[in-house]
Amino acid sequence: MNISDLRELLQDKRVIEEINRHLWIESQKAGYSIGIERATDEWLRLYAEGWMKYHMPERYTALQEKKKKEIERQKREAKANKSSNRKAKKN
Repeated sequence: MNISDLRELLQDKRVIEEINRHLWIESQKAGYSIGIERATDEWLRLYAEGWMKYHMPERYTALQEKKKKEIERQKREAKANKSSNRKAKKN
């Protein structure tokens, strides 16, 4: 997920509630407050994609398609670069 997707996700009250729950649980395990920044980073890294898949299936599908297209574009660029490097070596 890119930063704009994460910003959009953080606008949802349900996500903030989940992050606060994660903060509480992990702080209890640690015996001290892990802090909202760490809780947010961990929740986004570990749970955001699954949460979106369940709660926002249309948005999740759109992100997956966007990710596929980006990977395909990168592969095409890499192939084009490899080809142009070969031509440059021949000359």
